[in-house]
Amino acid sequence: MNSHAPNIRPVIRQLDETAANRIAAGEVVERPASAVKELIENALDAGAARIDITVADGGKSLIRVSDDGCGMTADDLPLALARHATSKIDGSDLLNIRSFGFRGEALPSLGAVGRLTITSRVAGGDGAAISVAGGRIDPVRPAAGNHGTVVELRDLFFATPARLKFMRTDRAEAQAIADVVKRLAMAEPYVGFSLSDGDRTVFRADAEQGELFGAMQARLARIMGRDFIDNSVPLDATRDEITLTGFAALPTYSRGAAVAQHIFVNGRPVRDKLLTGALRAGYMDVLASGRHPAAVLFLTCDPQLVDVNVHPAKSEVRFRDPGIARGLVVSALRHALAGAGHRASSTVGAATLGAFQPESTATPHVYQMDYRPSAGAMRANYEAQAPVFDSPGFAETPSARMEMPAPMAELAGPTSAPLGAARAQIHENYIVAQTDDGLVIVDQHAAHERLVYERLKAQAEANGITSQALLIPEIVDLSEADAASILSIADDLASLGLVIEPFGGGSIAVREAPAMLTKLNAAALIRDILDDLADQGTSDRLRARIDAVLSSMACHGSVRSGRRMTAEEMNALLREMERTPKSGQCNHGRPTWVKLPLSDIERLFGRKD
Repeated sequence: MNSHAPNIRPVIRQLDETAANRIAAGEVVERPASAVKELIENALDAGAARIDITVADGGKSLIRVSDDGCGMTADDLPLALARHATSKIDGSDLLNIRSFGFRGEALPSLGAVGRLTITSRVAGGDGAAISVAGGRIDPVRPAAGNHGTVVELRDLFFATPARLKFMRTDRAEAQAIADVVKRLAMAEPYVGFSLSDGDRTVFRADAEQGELFGAMQARLARIMGRDFIDNSVPLDATRDEITLTGFAALPTYSRGAAVAQHIFVNGRPVRDKLLTGALRAGYMDVLASGRHPAAVLFLTCDPQLVDVNVHPAKSEVRFRDPGIARGLVVSALRHALAGAGHRASSTVGAATLGAFQPESTATPHVYQMDYRPSAGAMRANYEAQAPVFDSPGFAETPSARMEMPAPMAELAGPTSAPLGAARAQIHENYIVAQTDDGLVIVDQHAAHERLVYERLKAQAEANGITSQALLIPEIVDLSEADAASILSIADDLASLGLVIEPFGGGSIAVREAPAMLTKLNAAALIRDILDDLADQGTSDRLRARIDAVLSSMACHGSVRSGRRMTAEEMNALLREMERTPKSGQCNHGRPTWVKLPLSDIERLFGRKD
């Protein structure tokens, strides 16, 4: 029975092959970019060293993917269009998947909703082609072609016109295709890629040479930009058979949206909440509010440790032990960022130089050869520029000599040090230091705030978080499942000063709270932690609350703006910054110092072209 026809008993029917393929296409082929992804992954599985993609009208009217892989024979082509037929696995072990494709759904799904033609030739064999339109397959026919395979998809979704109404503009679809190609190219530096939109080349990356890490760096520089590589730290860590490599940008090289975050598992680009949350946790106390880190992470492990068969689009994965994967990402990021020390993004200095500009003049510049002053005018100019010594009226006469205040009279320090030697303090907040190849401007309050914050965190970690016993324990009523979930991490919470214990049924009792959190709403905090556990499997919320208090303490305990510092104090601050991890940004994620290269300063004044 059903609500539409309550007096009619529904009959179970077997869907025909065409309908089944169109339904499958709804999951596998969401938009043209999804089709491009599936076809490129097939080419990579075929061992291609070069992949060329051509699209038209955002992929709606044409998608052509050519590769120089192993190719297919005439007997293989009909099977390639059959559902759940694949050469990638034999079906005996769905956890030991070492290829991109394995479900055997992409090609039949594309043939069910578009006009698909496959032309292929194996080495030393004859070429063959097969076509399918709206699920109707034509016979295999001989065809000429180079070694490899060419898949041409025209009129995507012509067989399901309702899907076309949900397509975005040609430009938006073309951008999505470009993003897919670039993302896949990141993980395959030894494969050449080209993407053309009609006659226009949108993206091109030739196969890189050299060892893997160097090839990866060159490929990422080509796709992400040289600035990303110059302002990032390399990652290389292993934990329990999972290896993490890649690059993580400095906190001061952040973005306004999460558009520069790329995560790969065994070479497969994924969008995984667990790993994305781990990436955020790795940057937890070094990013400005509303900013997002830039990073490219490659996780590699035995296929038995990760399940890629979670969704037909294969964009989600599930680790056998998600805690290990998350812990590896968080610890590797924090260790790498701490190892960066006082480094700050070079783009900060570039932006500073970009803000400088010569004063504009309404009159054109007059060169010396064009205008010669008279002898009297020259004599008057010389007298006006001459230094004034002790003479009557000296106190009222302007002088070109500047007497330095006593603390600044002799400024010593190594200009060869990374942050140089202090030379001046301006506006009672900014330290100007001289280096061998330029100058550094330091925000004294922001820099000292980070130093004090790191010192407080080290002390808290060494001595533990002091807890305060509650006079009356706070009882928090939860469901039995939530109570069991929060009690499972009771030891971790206790290490941070929050002591909880069961109170019968689904209730828990909060016995002790971190002493520094004077106004703590324990019930709200417990529920927020439970939300994190349900969403990410872990929670850093209590740690973040404690760090926020330490950060506030550091802010109030650091050198204030407006305080005059001696030369010794300024140089001591610079040397401590060079020794302290993450001192390139304050607790709020803002840069603590800016470097201006001497060559760029000279260019500002026209001393260099």
